[in-house]
Amino acid sequence: MTGLIGGESLVRTHIRATLMPGFVGTVLPGWLRQRLQDGLGAVCLFGQNIESIAQLRELTDSIRDANPLAVIAIDEEGGDVTRLYFSSGSPYPGNAILGRIDDVGYTEEVGRLVGWELRKAGCTLTFAPDADVNSNPDNPVIGVRSFGVDPARVGRHSAAWVRGVQSTGVAACPKHFPGHGDTALDSHLAMPVVDLPPATLRERELVPFRAAITAGAKAIMTSHILLPQVDPENPATLSSRVLGGLLRTELGFSGVIVSDALDMKGASGVLGIPGAAVAALAAGCDLLCIGTENTPAQLDQIEAEVLAAVDAGTLTEARLAEAAGRVHRLAAGITDETLNIPLPDAALAAPEPGFDTGRIIASFAVNEHAKLWLAATPETFSVVRLDTVTNIAVGAAPWGPFAEVAAHPESDLAAAWRARPLVGRTVDDSGALELPARTPVVVIGKDNHRHPFIRDLVDALRADRRDVLVVDMGWPSDELTYADIATFGASRLAGRALLELLAAVPA
Repeated sequence: MTGLIGGESLVRTHIRATLMPGFVGTVLPGWLRQRLQDGLGAVCLFGQNIESIAQLRELTDSIRDANPLAVIAIDEEGGDVTRLYFSSGSPYPGNAILGRIDDVGYTEEVGRLVGWELRKAGCTLTFAPDADVNSNPDNPVIGVRSFGVDPARVGRHSAAWVRGVQSTGVAACPKHFPGHGDTALDSHLAMPVVDLPPATLRERELVPFRAAITAGAKAIMTSHILLPQVDPENPATLSSRVLGGLLRTELGFSGVIVSDALDMKGASGVLGIPGAAVAALAAGCDLLCIGTENTPAQLDQIEAEVLAAVDAGTLTEARLAEAAGRVHRLAAGITDETLNIPLPDAALAAPEPGFDTGRIIASFAVNEHAKLWLAATPETFSVVRLDTVTNIAVGAAPWGPFAEVAAHPESDLAAAWRARPLVGRTVDDSGALELPARTPVVVIGKDNHRHPFIRDLVDALRADRRDVLVVDMGWPSDELTYADIATFGASRLAGRALLELLAAVPA
């Protein structure tokens, strides 16, 4: 028996309130149903859990039946990172495109439309918007998920997106505090280091988070990055100096602090998931995102290690109670708001949102070579599709024009596209491309400048012919060296806009 004040059962109740696992499958497993009935605070849904919006609603209803106050979270950013449209690609523009359009009213409306879709699906918290300033064009994990490189612009649009989604009763969770934009490593795979003085953080990284908090963001997600000039030992998720000092004290945030997934190497690579859970709670996290494919054995181990830390005095019962209380208040507040904010008829009727692709096309960067290529209107052209390994946040969702053609195969755009010779190439491919002679070529990839095989292929094509049009649907280099057209996003909507831009070329 533990000698804890209040008893072990109360401590276990507080621990369960702070845990947010993922799971395998499209129906609620029995072990997770039981834990929800026992007070589990939240569940996180991923693309693998979703087959359709109707199936997702059945799943979220079953979660709510097991625990009416459980937070139902999802990683829906409305762009390249999508869970609602993981099987078909997102019909939303994405943050980088919104930042380039720079209409905060438009961004707020996008956030609102995402919120209504989440309400229909039964989700209550979205890990969005991405409030990182993408100051490093070589960033492998943020890129087009960011509203841009200017802190003030990123702040305006982060606040607008928060206002939009929260107007529907769904809670926003800007991320990845205190800023993942100046990294060259993916924290899913390693621990990035951002060696910046606090003054630079205040002038750049913290600006969007301050704006999002002022807009009323109900939650903030941490990042697994090391800031040695703030805390030389602990990544942000595990740092009381970052969470308590910067986020709570300096920015005045009083809502729920959510950890980024603890199965990521940047958090648990040394401590393991249970150890990272203890450290994150002690540092100030309130709700722990455990991962994507968790098991009852993992949760048992986490609960046991947190309980042992409380028993040993390395984690206080008061800190646990504080975290559990914040999660409960978030859940209760969401429940109240969704009862008082009815879904509009238009949101209920629309199968998916529709956007004016003209605004999307206008946001593209198009160089002089591309303008001349498009103006020449060649009778036909070949397409080279370049697939790279996506970061875990994006996953295997369909992208670009290929997603649009697959989603709407009956459209005129799709028919014209299918008439063009298509060659696929990945990092593992080798050998010469088999392209029709004397046929103009459109090369389509993402983050082209970051991948040696794309650079080599484009260099070889350009050396051999002048009729090559290179499209980058990721975040291009500052010089646009490998991007005659840069779309700043690879959502299905961006793909449709690209198809329309190329549609002036007769099939």
